[in-house]
Amino acid sequence: QMQLVESGGGRVQAGGSLRLSCAASGRTFSSGNMGWFRQAPGKEREFVAAIGWSGGRTYYADSVKGRFTISRDIAKNMVSLQMNSLKPEDTAVYYCAADFRVSVTTTVSISKPPSYWGQGTQVTVSS
Repeated sequence: QMQLVESGGGRVQAGGSLRLSCAASGRTFSSGNMGWFRQAPGKEREFVAAIGWSGGRTYYADSVKGRFTISRDIAKNMVSLQMNSLKPEDTAVYYCAADFRVSVTTTVSISKPPSYWGQGTQVTVSS
């Protein structure tokens, strides 16, 4: 089993920045992807960003491309999401996820859903 614990959520004004972090413990993670999903009230959970744990390749949803940056620290078993130029529509609960696959065509989709989820952290962007 793997445990994922998020931190760094909060409230910020539009145009501001936040940094989310996710610490992984338990099962050793050596391949596959880790990343972030989000769920706004009344909406389905959606993919935000992913990073290949071994190769470091990154993937982003079109809605956050150019504003969000995902990174990993292998030594600390952590993945982070730097969110800049935040918009009110970024308001959601953000979930860290691990062990999933993405498929890239004209956009990024999830071909295998995550095996592990964090408990979520709230991000609120006010206008």
